[in-house]
Amino acid sequence: MEADAPEDQLLLFAKRGSCAHIRRLLRSRVDDRDASVDINCTSRCPPSAGWTALHMACYFGHRDVVDELLKAGADVNLQNNMGDTALHKAAYTGRKEIVLLLLRYDACANIINGTAQIPKDVTEDDEIITMLEAAERRETRRREEMLLEAAREGDVSTLSKLSVHGVSVYLPVKCSFNGARLQAGADVNLQNNMGDTALHKAAYTGRKEIVLLLLRYDACANIINGTAQIPKDVTEDDEIITMLEAAERRETRRREEMLLEAAREGDVSTLSKLLSGKEAPNIHCRDSVGNTPLHCAAYRGQKLCVMKLLKSGAGPSVKNNNDQTPLDLVCSDELKRTIAAYQDKDVNSGVQKIEGPLWKSSRFLGWRSHWVMIEDGTLSWYPRQSDALAGVRKQGCTSLTQAYCMVKPWDHCFFMLRCFDGTVHSFKVPSKMDSVATRKKWLDAFEAHSSYSTRHCPQEQMINDDDGDVAVGNMTQAVQVASTCQKKLESEVSTFLSMVKNEENLALAAPLLLKAKETSELSSVTCAALHQCLELLSKQEEVWSLKLEQEVEKNKALTEALQTLATEHHQLKNSLSKSRRSSTLRTLTEDDFYDAESDSESELSVSGFLSVASHSCEEDEGRDTPLLSSLRHPSALRGPTGMSGECHHGNQPAQNNGVKKHRTSLPSPMFSRNDVSIWSILKKCIGMELSKIAMPVVFNEPLSFLQRLTEYMEHTYLIHQANATTDSVERMKCVAAFAVSAVASQWERTGKPFNPLLGETFELIRDDLGFRWVSEQVSHHPPVSAFHAEGFKADFVFHGSIYPKLKFWGKTIEAEPKGIITLELPKYNEAYTWTNPTCCVHNIIVGQLWIEQYGNVEVINHKTGERCSMTFKPCGLFGKELHKVEGYILDKSKKKLCAIYGKWTESLYTVDCTTFDAHKKSDRKNSDDKKGSKRGSVDEEPEEMPPPDAETVQVIPGSELLWKITPRPENSAKFYAFSSFAMQLNEQEKSMEGVVPLTDSRVRPDIRAMENGDIDLASAEKKRLEEKQRMARKNRTKSTEEWKTRNAALGPRWFQQGPNPHNKCPDWLYLKGYWDRNYTQLPDIY
Repeated sequence: MEADAPEDQLLLFAKRGSCAHIRRLLRSRVDDRDASVDINCTSRCPPSAGWTALHMACYFGHRDVVDELLKAGADVNLQNNMGDTALHKAAYTGRKEIVLLLLRYDACANIINGTAQIPKDVTEDDEIITMLEAAERRETRRREEMLLEAAREGDVSTLSKLSVHGVSVYLPVKCSFNGARLQAGADVNLQNNMGDTALHKAAYTGRKEIVLLLLRYDACANIINGTAQIPKDVTEDDEIITMLEAAERRETRRREEMLLEAAREGDVSTLSKLLSGKEAPNIHCRDSVGNTPLHCAAYRGQKLCVMKLLKSGAGPSVKNNNDQTPLDLVCSDELKRTIAAYQDKDVNSGVQKIEGPLWKSSRFLGWRSHWVMIEDGTLSWYPRQSDALAGVRKQGCTSLTQAYCMVKPWDHCFFMLRCFDGTVHSFKVPSKMDSVATRKKWLDAFEAHSSYSTRHCPQEQMINDDDGDVAVGNMTQAVQVASTCQKKLESEVSTFLSMVKNEENLALAAPLLLKAKETSELSSVTCAALHQCLELLSKQEEVWSLKLEQEVEKNKALTEALQTLATEHHQLKNSLSKSRRSSTLRTLTEDDFYDAESDSESELSVSGFLSVASHSCEEDEGRDTPLLSSLRHPSALRGPTGMSGECHHGNQPAQNNGVKKHRTSLPSPMFSRNDVSIWSILKKCIGMELSKIAMPVVFNEPLSFLQRLTEYMEHTYLIHQANATTDSVERMKCVAAFAVSAVASQWERTGKPFNPLLGETFELIRDDLGFRWVSEQVSHHPPVSAFHAEGFKADFVFHGSIYPKLKFWGKTIEAEPKGIITLELPKYNEAYTWTNPTCCVHNIIVGQLWIEQYGNVEVINHKTGERCSMTFKPCGLFGKELHKVEGYILDKSKKKLCAIYGKWTESLYTVDCTTFDAHKKSDRKNSDDKKGSKRGSVDEEPEEMPPPDAETVQVIPGSELLWKITPRPENSAKFYAFSSFAMQLNEQEKSMEGVVPLTDSRVRPDIRAMENGDIDLASAEKKRLEEKQRMARKNRTKSTEEWKTRNAALGPRWFQQGPNPHNKCPDWLYLKGYWDRNYTQLPDIY
């Protein structure tokens, strides 16, 4: 049936091949403009919807019609509804003449249809494929030359047009940089200076067709550029992401199939190449029946492949779908013995080795890709997998004992590992579609290996192994393999020799040659195993030799340094006795460094709060080598040496007008430390690590570190003042003063507080100050103390956890504070957080001790955005800046609102910013004018430090006093330089019996004995408690369910670890329930 419309007639004639009718129809189109025919019209019939007349003619093979249509101007590259061009149809039907004709009329051979195919993909005719490939190369080069010319001439219009038509902008960039033309077969995975491949660029610009084309030419979807991104990370197009993820999975599976095939065929070369490549396949990948590469090599009897896979970490205990291990599939007795040796090791370890690529963050280099390995409870990381296989270039190594992981719910790739010593390692899994599953696999592995390491590794071995020590397990494994190979070799050689001696086999050369080949192969394997043993032994010897040499040098340097320091100290004392010179600096001693285990050779992990205080490890205390930690100091010399009859103390507190009176002195004054010779103690410690030397009781003060923490609350009135004002800036002033006032408790305190035992608690209720306090020692490795205080009227909540890091610099000890301090004011729904300044004790070995605080402290109001930024200034050359504190209160836009200044040992003031800046400018000018007159030698000693109760802060006119230190009582020097508040902390009343828990610091016998003046009993009790805690820690390493059930009281009772609710930093938060007085299942620590 003929159609009436000219377009329908054109389509029908093209389908039938009626060339004469088409000529007539096209001629009438020229003669009669009103009856013009659209030569590119499309069919509306469902079978051929969207087809043009050219599509019809090409599909049905009417060459003459195609020629007429092309001459008449038909669009040769028009696509139908399925994305096919006329060239697709001609190629599909195998019309070679029509394909040539279309190509002569510039038909594009690179157009992709709806099924992601170009014309050459739809045909099986080799000649047509050859023609189309030649056309592709010609077209590609033509467009590239056009793009290069447009780039040279600055023709933006042509550049845009070419980009729209699918020409990758990356290609001309590459050509221009290299100065050479792209040839056929260009490297599709070549990277530019930024690490980007063509696939990165195509994905970034959203060119789906180009992405498909590049993937068809084996473009790698896993190449990482200079910003640590793979192609799918640079695009937001969901379709492109889906394509790239599919390509990743296809490439991964292809490599796994290559690995399985190499294992079956015994292709050791391909196997090694795959396992050592950047994109190494999973060594435990499986085929359709669940066989791993080790299974495949085992049942095929491929001995060399089995050895390679086992050395590369293949698990001999992994089972296939039929519940069979590789050992179950082996027929050869030799291979059975080899796999059995590895399987015994695998079973004994109890945990599965895991390794793979992970991103790891470092402080200076940021995120970098590493090959991470977890084996036998030890974490190691290398630059590449090949380095891990060879055991070289290890970047780091740490034990997973008591380690745990933390994740961010909103980031499915990120997780952090916190080790027993407080160090944190941040990791990211490669950003793939299964990032959640991959991260879960790693988290499960970390948990399993941490549990295994905690059960089997002694606490003394929990140190970082950054020196590349050879694991004993690796050595044992290598020796077992070598022994097995040696036995097999002896057996084979014996059999071979017997065959040679047998005269019957002389005529049979073939069996002898075959046996010789097998013996030769086995010899090679044995040699390789023995060679590995020799390498491991050599590395182990080198490491231990280096360590021994380092220790000898350290010992020698320490001996010489101590001798020199002792000589200088003796000369200094003689000089001081002859001439009374002005004191260098008033000694603010605070000898509270702890005998804790060190993180490294220069850093000791301690726990202190506003002082250089720490919690010592029980193993390192109570030894026979004491260390004089507190050197002689004027304030300590003033202390009496015997009992004082003037001490007023009693068990019953006095009452005055119904107000409870606390004690004003201790039962016994402190003992003199003058009789102890510094050098006589230090010379006994030569060669010992500083953190391993125990502290004698005589240098302690009768307070636990938990009680020392409580001194933060001495100036609670500042919190009440903050609650009483409605101005947020005024509240910030009070809170800043409260933060500074806590540091003042260290002034002239030379005694070291007792280290809290794990599970030790302390409570304090002060009706007169309006608060109650509870604290607990929540962790031992690292030592962490947590506290929580609240007002009686629920007007404030004050909490935090303390864990400073202490660094020993030879003559000084520097404590870097760790832990967040939080103050909450519910009345205003405000929360303030800050950290403490760095504390430094000078002349820790020889000389006069003195202490200073320095660093920045920023108090943040998380509701208003206001903050108080204060600087604790270091001493300087002549001590002018000693103890000074200066800063500003800023609004959320960082505009200065007022200034704060003073000294943390005396007082704190606030003044207008303009006045403060003008005063500083004037003071700086006066200092410059006096420089010439005060210029002296570097050895000139600074001015004498002022007495405790002298006003040395230069008050600026118009200033307002925020805080002033409470004067120490007159008898303070007799009682460890305690303030009145500190005197009352260990006070024990009869009414407390049966109320406070048995873990309270007041019940601790060594502290009580020292307070009563019985030093011998205090020392004996201290050693007993240390031994008891050592035994308790050994029991904690057990993990049986029965033992855990019987010891449910272990672990923190009143606090739990979690993020701080205001800044999300790690913290220990109060669980509530302490004041219910339900003290069942408490640990027996005393």
